[in-house]
Amino acid sequence: MNHHHSLRSLVAIAIVLLGVAAVSSADVVETKGGARITGKVAKIDAGSVVVDTDYAGTITIKQSEVSAITTDAPVAVRLASGTRFDGKITGAAGGLQIANSDGTVNTTVDKIAASWEAGGKDPQVVALERKWVYEATADVTGKSGNKSQLGTAVGVRATLAGAQDTLVFYTAYDRQVSDGAKSADQFKAGVDYSNNYSGSNSWYIRDEGGFDRVKDIQFYDVAAAGFGYDLIKKPKQTLTTRAGFSFRNENYKNPLTADVNAAGLDFGLNHSLQLANLSLVNRLSFVPSFNDFANYRATHESFLEVPTTNPNWKLRFGVNNDYNSKPGVGVKKLDTSYFSRLVLNWK
Repeated sequence: MNHHHSLRSLVAIAIVLLGVAAVSSADVVETKGGARITGKVAKIDAGSVVVDTDYAGTITIKQSEVSAITTDAPVAVRLASGTRFDGKITGAAGGLQIANSDGTVNTTVDKIAASWEAGGKDPQVVALERKWVYEATADVTGKSGNKSQLGTAVGVRATLAGAQDTLVFYTAYDRQVSDGAKSADQFKAGVDYSNNYSGSNSWYIRDEGGFDRVKDIQFYDVAAAGFGYDLIKKPKQTLTTRAGFSFRNENYKNPLTADVNAAGLDFGLNHSLQLANLSLVNRLSFVPSFNDFANYRATHESFLEVPTTNPNWKLRFGVNNDYNSKPGVGVKKLDTSYFSRLVLNWK
């Protein structure tokens, strides 16, 4: 009996010691209101201290309400002065100490601009770095029997994005054949550069060229430059308007259709919205000519993107509209196409 009692006591002591060790190995954040949060300090950023806990998930605390921070392991810290120091943080007497083998830095909670994993790259530096992101799209449709139909559409987009500017290269080809007759034979390639030089203000320059044989266009090119303004600029939603000047060139195969070579205006609207599991994109452009405002081209694209089980692959469902107010002889003004595409993204 005494043996079993002693065994239970040893087990209880071991559990208590393990609990004490777990608590002592955790980071601790103390608030001015007297609260004491234990867990893992994930980061300090934008005036908030983010703590990962086992008992309440992720907790975000206003940095102005924190009185002391203690970390069990070294972290990287950037002070308001710009100085970086990697080490363990201890809080005492209203101040903080950051210590490593090279020495100690004394500071206060309010002077910490950011923190992240020790040895890692400063998030501020990462945010300023440009990164390439690539996208390839493809869809193939077919039908046989009473009618034969084959459609193929492919596209590639490469985006180099930084904190202040974005450079996009893109190209696409669409070919549709129904009962031996072409209903689509279109190619385009373009480049678009925008620079957010101040807050919501930006400037841009773009150029797109290609052909559309069904519309009798042997070659077209639209070059434009101007300024943009962000009506909405949030991490998960942007809405940008554009206004500038353009030069539009369209060469037609049919000699009865007059070619277009005219300077004009350029208006655009770009919108993107990131939802929990979906993303929505809308793009609109309007290019009228100076010598005849009734002669213009308007293009529109909207699509909804749905993720798959593989994060690199997505499904895209959307609609395209291409309107030419003065098309070639025998060609309709508006072309509308609906699509469902497989999208591959990679970096």
